Amino acid sequence: MIKQYQAFKVELSDGIAHVQINRPNKINAMNADFWAEIREIFAWIEDTEQVRVVVLSGAGQHFSSGIDLMLLAQVGAQMGKEVGRNARALKRKIEELQSSFNAVDACSKPVLAAIQGYCLGGAIDLISACDMRYCSQDAQFAIKEIDVGMTADVGTLQRLPHIIGDGIMRELAYTGRTVAADEARTIGLVNRVYADHEALLAGVFEIAQSIAQKSPIAVQGSKEMIRYMRDHSVADGLNYIATWNAAMLQSEDLRVAMTAQMSKQTPEFKD
Repeated sequence: MIKQYQAFKVELSDGIAHVQINRPNKINAMNADFWAEIREIFAWIEDTEQVRVVVLSGAGQHFSSGIDLMLLAQVGAQMGKEVGRNARALKRKIEELQSSFNAVDACSKPVLAAIQGYCLGGAIDLISACDMRYCSQDAQFAIKEIDVGMTADVGTLQRLPHIIGDGIMRELAYTGRTVAADEARTIGLVNRVYADHEALLAGVFEIAQSIAQKSPIAVQGSKEMIRYMRDHSVADGLNYIATWNAAMLQSEDLRVAMTAQMSKQTPEFKD
């Protein structure tokens, strides 16, 4: 099944939804269509039980160059002379953009980012909202907002410290310097580096397929617990998983998995 959008192409096969940013002639820059459609796509993913895992990629030579400067120019052109009203309008716009990547972060299914070439500015915000990140050897990462005189405002500064640590995140945010693939692996921004784009997609889809074969109840429960712990204490987390598993340990998936283990068979789980 393939769904075509203005800024995306989405394909669902074998439990994996491949969400591809599809503006290669614009270096996959994030235009107005992008920000609206990604919310729609992830709402569909959330509601579609056949989707077990998501692979997020970019068409062409680059993952994404970040927010489309034409979109920023359009927002600027709408500003008037009154500071208070400008501030209200800008805050609403920023919160609208934030909601697009919040939809990725809040997705109950694991989201794997496959990154090649440029991953700049808003693209860092996007991959920070994903569960895992993988890249090809030619990948280049940069928090570029500092170079255009602004502070990153759609998730990088809030999510990235939980991924790469506070100190290195501050260095990248303050300097805007470029991080190559090997350093990205060293600092924990990506899990693995592949030789080229073809190997990257093959490797990420192999991992996605492995996840798709697991119990969706167990996978989504694991993601919920991990995400919950970002903002809560260990005691809170232990209480939450005890309450959660009081229901989920009654799932048919547990019986299917245990039976398969004892009989040395491959389990098959319902959507």
